[in-house]
Amino acid sequence: MRMNETQKELKEITILFAGDSGDGMQLTGNEFANTNALFGNDLATFPNFPAEIRAPLGTVAGVSGFQMKFGSTEVFTPGDQADVMVAMNSAGLKSSLHNVRRDGLVIINTSGFDKKNLKLAKYESNPLEDDTLKNYRVFKVDISKLTQETLKDSGLARKDVERSKNMFVLGYLYWMFNRKMAGTIDFLTRKFSSKPEILKANLDVMKAGYHYGDTTETFTSRFEVKKADLPKGKYRSVMGNQATALGLIAAAQKSGLQLFYGSYPITPASDILHELAKHKNFGVKTFQAEDEIAAITACIGASFGGALATTGSSGPGIALKGEALGLAVMLEIPLVVVNVQRGGPSTGLPTKTEQSDLMQALYGRNGEAQTVIVAPSTPKDAFAIAFEACRLAVEHMMPVMMLSDGYIANGSEPWAFPASADLPAITPKFADPSKYEDKEYLPYKRDENLVREWAIPGMPGLEHRVGGLEKEDLTGNVSYDPDNHEYMVKIRAAKIKKIEDDIPLQAIDQGPEKGKLLILAWGSPYGAIKTAVRQLLAEGYVVSHAHIKYLNPLPKNLGEVLGNFEQVLIPEINDGQLDILIRNKFLIPSKRLCKIKGLPFTAGEIIEKVKEIY
Repeated sequence: MRMNETQKELKEITILFAGDSGDGMQLTGNEFANTNALFGNDLATFPNFPAEIRAPLGTVAGVSGFQMKFGSTEVFTPGDQADVMVAMNSAGLKSSLHNVRRDGLVIINTSGFDKKNLKLAKYESNPLEDDTLKNYRVFKVDISKLTQETLKDSGLARKDVERSKNMFVLGYLYWMFNRKMAGTIDFLTRKFSSKPEILKANLDVMKAGYHYGDTTETFTSRFEVKKADLPKGKYRSVMGNQATALGLIAAAQKSGLQLFYGSYPITPASDILHELAKHKNFGVKTFQAEDEIAAITACIGASFGGALATTGSSGPGIALKGEALGLAVMLEIPLVVVNVQRGGPSTGLPTKTEQSDLMQALYGRNGEAQTVIVAPSTPKDAFAIAFEACRLAVEHMMPVMMLSDGYIANGSEPWAFPASADLPAITPKFADPSKYEDKEYLPYKRDENLVREWAIPGMPGLEHRVGGLEKEDLTGNVSYDPDNHEYMVKIRAAKIKKIEDDIPLQAIDQGPEKGKLLILAWGSPYGAIKTAVRQLLAEGYVVSHAHIKYLNPLPKNLGEVLGNFEQVLIPEINDGQLDILIRNKFLIPSKRLCKIKGLPFTAGEIIEKVKEIY
């Protein structure tokens, strides 16, 4: 340590990267997150992409952000406000400075604050020269110039040199937080194995950033964030879409079925297809269809043929899949539909998060076409929920929709992944042809859980009708009989209600079992609520938290749980959809906390609302 260098120990810290979409902020953030995860910190991330594919460079609309919190304690959110911000240009600063706490550290790439960049960001004066940054600690460094000097003899084009400047930032942060570069060196070596000149440039610039921190006298503070005391296990950093894909693969292996995933690319669900395509060694078949309708109907065919059929999309694509999903409901075949929700309506906010498809999942098809609905609460939870969606679909012979969202899909956290032997078995309900050698096969004959058997082509004597016209009870023949239609609608609904007995009872996640206020929620607000409730309990507020993972059917004891509290608060990233369901089913005057900004909740917003209620 240098004579004038200080080292501060922190329990947790939040960092925000902001720059043009071509500045490599997502790669920088992910590599910094992976390094801290390998070190042993707990962490949570929030990538924030521009909505336009090629937003104008230098504009606020084109800013790509990445926020993460890491620490030696449990971390449940990517942080409310950043302690450290890296602003690669004027637009990055303008779009994100309000997310930095007072007296926070702002690292400025001064090359991004020339007249051109200031004009594109619509600054009337230079924020480095006026009072814009008076409440922050500012460290100015010409990252672009230092990168160019490092690579002046590389022979690379100026464009390639400029694209390496994010590695300078990464190297500097590794110095600042006492982290080794080995993990990123391995990553870059794999990524650019066929481009040795690009590999060398990135490594040289990253090392230059590290050594700049080690040798410069302009900034002398380093930070120490020790390992978190996490439960023992084998950990990896996982993003929500990755976890979803791995959950689908695990379910296929445990059920003995071949996994088929048919989809059409759509933000923010496309990475599920990309991840599954890497795992052909597990017999995974991926199909990129020409449109959403083709994708889901291919899945229906795959399911009819005996595969574990899965598809994924976002809200607009789910709308297009609606009629075919109704067909799957009618046929009563296994199908898993993953909806990675985004801001709507229509094309809406393609890269921003929302929870606004709950009503669509419940009612967004013609006729009485119910499906089972489940929802993960965190990126790593997406593995367990995807696995559970497959189990319910296969064992209960029906479509199941999993409601993820953009925040869960793109966020990451450490995951203590399970061993295959620790996962529950999944048992398909295949028909046995030997039982029907001397009697007629009835495709809609049901067991005690109202589940019909799964007869696939090639099973002798088990031929039966499929199609979208109403089925006759037992035989599956086309029927226009009004009493039969009502009966089949009712029995399909009763079949879903029966699943109440096959899912866990609703538990209280935090706080007392009875009391003054219960925060009830689903999906991605989990981390913000958990963080808020911890703080509120420490301050003496009587508050509890329950998180719903099964949305249709709801856990059968949910009404009893709600009855144990004087008031119920429901935070959602929509305009109150769960609140409508809870009020309708349980007739309680629940309170709403709605946020429809394409952004996740902060813990501070939850805390403020609870104190307002008090």
